[in-house]
Amino acid sequence: MALRSTFQSNKGMELKLDLANPGRLELPVPAPRTTLKGLHVRLSIVTTLYRSAPTIREFYRRSLLAAEPITSDIELIFVNDGSPDDSLDLALELHRADPRVVVVDLARNFGHHKAIMTGLMHATGDLVFLVDSDLEEEPELLTDFYARWQNGDCDVVFGVQESRRGGVIERASGALFFSLVDSLSDHAVPRNIVVARLMTSDYVRALVQHQDHEFVIFHLWQLTGFRQVSVPVRKLSLSPSTYSLRMRLEMAIKYLTTTSTKILYFILYAGVAIFALSLLAIAFYITRYLHSGIGVDGFTSLIVSIWFFGGSTTFILGIIGIYVANILSETKRRPYTVVRQVYRVEDAAAAGSNVVRVSERDHRLNTGA
Repeated sequence: MALRSTFQSNKGMELKLDLANPGRLELPVPAPRTTLKGLHVRLSIVTTLYRSAPTIREFYRRSLLAAEPITSDIELIFVNDGSPDDSLDLALELHRADPRVVVVDLARNFGHHKAIMTGLMHATGDLVFLVDSDLEEEPELLTDFYARWQNGDCDVVFGVQESRRGGVIERASGALFFSLVDSLSDHAVPRNIVVARLMTSDYVRALVQHQDHEFVIFHLWQLTGFRQVSVPVRKLSLSPSTYSLRMRLEMAIKYLTTTSTKILYFILYAGVAIFALSLLAIAFYITRYLHSGIGVDGFTSLIVSIWFFGGSTTFILGIIGIYVANILSETKRRPYTVVRQVYRVEDAAAAGSNVVRVSERDHRLNTGA
């Protein structure tokens, strides 16, 4: 006999769940509402979807189980960044089953960082927990971050890897990236920073006011300011990284050319140094010719000079060209993402009262209720 349980919301909405089917998604119910300093806390969990079909259900379950001891007023925002698999269908299935789930469907793939910013723009919580949906950053980090935030001395709690995960190439490319950032960027970035972070609504509102179109998001995280503290975390290696070596190189170039003026000064100083060395070389050869009559081999000096100055000129023009391209992108003032549709239930907190807790489901199955 099928075990079914019917719940009635205060809006008259009926929810029927098949409790006997273990393969069917079971929805956790919120714990009793808690407060902080006498105030009700609304929590938004924001994540992006790109080839996330294998992990989305487990991410949903673990995220809500971590969030429920904090508050019953929860929204879980999935931003579909043009995922080519069935991530959107699965997210919409969760949305239909649980009104606390919000799905933001982007018109195409715009990139991880821009999808994150779009999700943050749709967050309505007093606290916003940002984390990737691939489960390499565990949703349970919310518990540790919230405990640290309750100390009252910070607006943002973010994770930093104690030791970088991955193979030799991934670790080496990460170390090279942060070395370049430290030496050339105008703004220092904590090494081995991860996406996972818990933020206040004031910080999020300030963050999304940035109008940059070409950006790397952890630069904006630091640039926004506020009181930020780091917590050591462990990032798992559950799947191959979607960031290839080429993408990492492109991100490093974009970061440096959108945040650094040191490179332009380096080009200036390099030009001055080359000009000074050329004057010294001219003076040396003229002096040697006047005193000893020794000339310069024309072919060798000409080829070396052409290759050196041609390569230097091309390199410098390439760097300046990237800066100009970034300026062009910013002046167009195009939206950096286009949202096809937002799936949201406005009264999700009230409608969420009819959802079954996982532990309650297990008890009913064991007792045959």
